[in-house]
Amino acid sequence: MSASLLFPLPTKLFSTSSTAPCSRSTPTLFTLSFSNPISNNPIFLKPSKRLEFKVFADDGDADGGSPDDYEMDEDEVEESDNKKDFDVDYDTLLGGVSTRGGGDDDIAMVHSSSFVFTQGWDSEKIVDYRINEEEFHKICLFDCDFFIRKPPDPDNDVYDFREMYVTPPDTDIYAIPRVLARMPQKYIRCAMSDYGCYNVTEPPIDAPRDPMYKSEREVMKVFLTKHYRNRRAGDPEFALDFEEIYVIDSKTKSITRAKVVVTVPGGRSRDRKNDLLVIRDNGNSFKIIPSEERDDFTTVIEKEEWKKTRQDMERHLSKLRDFSVSNWF
Repeated sequence: MSASLLFPLPTKLFSTSSTAPCSRSTPTLFTLSFSNPISNNPIFLKPSKRLEFKVFADDGDADGGSPDDYEMDEDEVEESDNKKDFDVDYDTLLGGVSTRGGGDDDIAMVHSSSFVFTQGWDSEKIVDYRINEEEFHKICLFDCDFFIRKPPDPDNDVYDFREMYVTPPDTDIYAIPRVLARMPQKYIRCAMSDYGCYNVTEPPIDAPRDPMYKSEREVMKVFLTKHYRNRRAGDPEFALDFEEIYVIDSKTKSITRAKVVVTVPGGRSRDRKNDLLVIRDNGNSFKIIPSEERDDFTTVIEKEEWKKTRQDMERHLSKLRDFSVSNWF
């Protein structure tokens, strides 16, 4: 049974959890918790006011002139390539969707003498030098440790994806990770959350005095969700941009950008206080829906259990008949 995790647009980082099976042993608990939680209750907080911003569309026609009539600067080329690779999938049934955002509040770049631009290097290539781990965000997963450069900032939530490394757990053998999508070329603020399970084992028979059970945390994926317009977590207009999520996978030792489906009307210019992020399929499916469509946790579990029950029954009945699919199912 796969778990469906529902997340409203928070004004503060929070934590929640739901039960789901784990392939290693039972029982287990899948968790997804934002860093620096301020409350243990999944309360839906709504800000009192929101910063208004406008969306502008390009006035030029693609056939209006020759390539020499218009030259894009470096930032525009980067933005165009980024949109081409990671165009957010908006529901085609929704009207009035704008394709251009209002722009981010850029963070000033800081020169570092130890910075090494690793983008474009061969993946899984072991480097012949050691890094100062104090200058990096260290993200510990079950199969590896991931390092992303950490620019100096009092909030400790700024990421520089231009320099990244991966190592086996608790070692200093640094390698270039697999980058499966185009990464940002500027500093961005991100909220970190993890997706994993608790592996619970029973004590061996020859050691009856050991604890009754042993619980170990296994983090399989880490999600880095961008702060909307790079606002600080303490900003009164703080919100998470669910359209830009970077996924670090423990098993493949890779990082990519999540493909997010948006079903909320309004496109990029919408009021995001009603956004609700739904993560399904073991952290592989991302969908933004209106908050009023939120299902109760019990309802979600019942739907998943009924789906699995139908599949098990169909598998059993297929042995008793000479056709493939049941009419009832």
